[in-house]
Amino acid sequence: MRYMLVGYGNIGAKRKAVLGDRCVATVDPFNRAADYETPGQCDEDRYDAAILAVPNDVKVELLEYFLDRGKHALVEKPLILDPMTAERLRRRGAKAGAIWYTSYNFRFEPHVVALKRHLDAGAIGRVYRVRMFYGNGTAGTIAGTWRDSRYGVLEDMASHLIDLTGFVFGRSGCEFRVWERRGHELKGIDHCILATSDRSLVIECSFLAWKNRWRIEVTGEHGALEMDGLTKWGRSELVLWRRRLPSGVPEESRETVGGPDPTWAADLRHFEARAAAGEGSCDNDLWLSRTVMAAAVAPLEGGA
Repeated sequence: MRYMLVGYGNIGAKRKAVLGDRCVATVDPFNRAADYETPGQCDEDRYDAAILAVPNDVKVELLEYFLDRGKHALVEKPLILDPMTAERLRRRGAKAGAIWYTSYNFRFEPHVVALKRHLDAGAIGRVYRVRMFYGNGTAGTIAGTWRDSRYGVLEDMASHLIDLTGFVFGRSGCEFRVWERRGHELKGIDHCILATSDRSLVIECSFLAWKNRWRIEVTGEHGALEMDGLTKWGRSELVLWRRRLPSGVPEESRETVGGPDPTWAADLRHFEARAAAGEGSCDNDLWLSRTVMAAAVAPLEGGA
């Protein structure tokens, strides 16, 4: 599959490195290193699909352009849609035989994959409680840019963990309550804590974590799983504890992996499989959009 890459910034450069010579054109109105300023300047016969690594406010317009021309599109997260816009995009894609897929590349972190495999195999039995944290200290670089948006950390970071709530823990479509939502240093939201309605799964995200941090803790009937770190930061560890009954020191196993980050290549392969099967991400986008928009305005509830 040959690609047009739209948006030649930091994420676009990562995508181009993975694509290699399959990237036949780059588009960016602000980067002089790009081949074109607009998609329309490139012959449509040169590419089969597009990758949209662009700010949120231009994603829908670009999606319409590519779907109308029968070009599959991989969209960098998030894609915040209302139901009417989603249905319009779905109809246009179906008419031209094209899909869009919104990328959540953390699905393909080696230890997210391993954690899901353990859960699917019943390694810790019935899951009692899940806690996920994702944070970095980027508030200072976000302030005053397009990323300092109304939804802030909800759409930038929490969307990843909401997606994993469905992809790993099988709870797509669930509702969340808001335990914490703050804008300490940004106009938008820079820290949040959300929990599922039954309080069994809690996610926390922050632009105010001065040391990068990623952690998933899962407690179950027969043991526990803990993931710490991402390969993009150099090191990720997964620990599996198997419970001793009636009590005692659990059996422990540890797995550690390092970089480079393999998620971009795996994510691209997943997109191409989805495109070949005609399976877009509309339903997941609508769930995440509904969750993010609701969390931005919902009254705060007491945590536990």
